[in-house]
Amino acid sequence: MNAPRTQSNTHLSAEHAFICDVLHAESSAIDAVIEKIHSDKPHCEKWSKAIDILAGCEGHVVFSGMGKSGLIGAKLSATFSSIGQPSHVVHPAEAVHGDLGSIRRNDVVVLMSYSGTTEEVVNLAAILRTDGIPCIGISKDDDSQLAQLCTVHVSIGSLSEACPLNLAPTASTTATLAIGDALGLAVSRRRNFTADEFHKHHPGGMLGIGLRTITEIIRLKVGENLPVIQDNTSVGDALEQARPPNGVRRAGAILLVDNEGKLTGIFTDGDLRRLVVDDSAPMERVISEVSTKNPRRLLASSLVRDAKQLVTEYRVDEIPVVDDANIPIGLIDVQDLIAMKVVSE
Repeated sequence: MNAPRTQSNTHLSAEHAFICDVLHAESSAIDAVIEKIHSDKPHCEKWSKAIDILAGCEGHVVFSGMGKSGLIGAKLSATFSSIGQPSHVVHPAEAVHGDLGSIRRNDVVVLMSYSGTTEEVVNLAAILRTDGIPCIGISKDDDSQLAQLCTVHVSIGSLSEACPLNLAPTASTTATLAIGDALGLAVSRRRNFTADEFHKHHPGGMLGIGLRTITEIIRLKVGENLPVIQDNTSVGDALEQARPPNGVRRAGAILLVDNEGKLTGIFTDGDLRRLVVDDSAPMERVISEVSTKNPRRLLASSLVRDAKQLVTEYRVDEIPVVDDANIPIGLIDVQDLIAMKVVSE
């Protein structure tokens, strides 16, 4: 492990200082990978070749490694799948006992072994080379056995593990994970992978919800259960016009528009309460004079995560949704976002 850097911070206990040293050792491993890219042109060319091979993959990207490297491979396989590249994991020992059938001619295999000498991984690399399957190796250096057998090799570099005994795979697995993530995202970038495509692979969970378009979740819609009133109307007339039919839940706001139907303001329940308290003749006021003018709004093409950002940053409870011509089409109520667990109360 690298020499401690935190002893000067007297508020840290020995245990907390040790934790910081572990994290520093792992971050230093990634820094070393970055530095080699900056300083070594032939090394950069190997990264480019690896990205070329992955971007051209017409089958699955298959990850394989023993022990901790295999677990890193499982995470990387999930990353590649999430960005639109089919992927799976093959255990290198099981591959030579019947699982080679899960690797096909149009696949690309990523083989991981920090030492580059792990017997099971090296044996698999030799078999795949004979079969003509393109392989990308990730190990300590370009002179490793694994590197010599792969189509292209990306070296991690020699480093010390975060483990005080320099035994438990820690910094090396962190660096391997970072290299795999970088390769995957570089492929995604080259393919111009979009947020819509990402959503298709993440339909569930908060990632999926955040990438849904706002129109998918609008409950209060103009023409159905959301009143839109001319902005030169009196408050009393506006409230009368906005009265919902029996059995229809009332929205907590009225959207105001000009003569062209474009959004000019919003009049909320909060605005009404303040008006009744502060004004001697509240129902006679022109509603545009006591409303919020030019409110923050969302476009129909906006995403749920955009609504979350508005609520979080500006503490708004109702957000108008408009089309490209600024014509209101609906309203997002913060309670809808809370019900979806997009924001908390």
